Amino acid sequence: MKPTRTAPLAIAAFLGWLSVLPAYAVPPVATPSPGYEARLQEQRAAAARAHRPVAPVTKPPRRSKRAPAN
Repeated sequence: MKPTRTAPLAIAAFLGWLSVLPAYAVPPVATPSPGYEARLQEQRAAAARAHRPVAPVTKPPRRSKRAPAN
């Protein structure tokens, strides 16, 4: 029986095919935390309140002095 070299080639082809597939792994840090989400929402709400546009302060129009009636 003659040894064949197809097994290493098949494994290499399979690993090459796996490297082409997209990865769907999520790091453990990206898992949602209820406490963190609540604090984040409070922080965003506070920031939205702080940056609310304010109406510009307008000064009353200046009145010019009347010229003397000479």
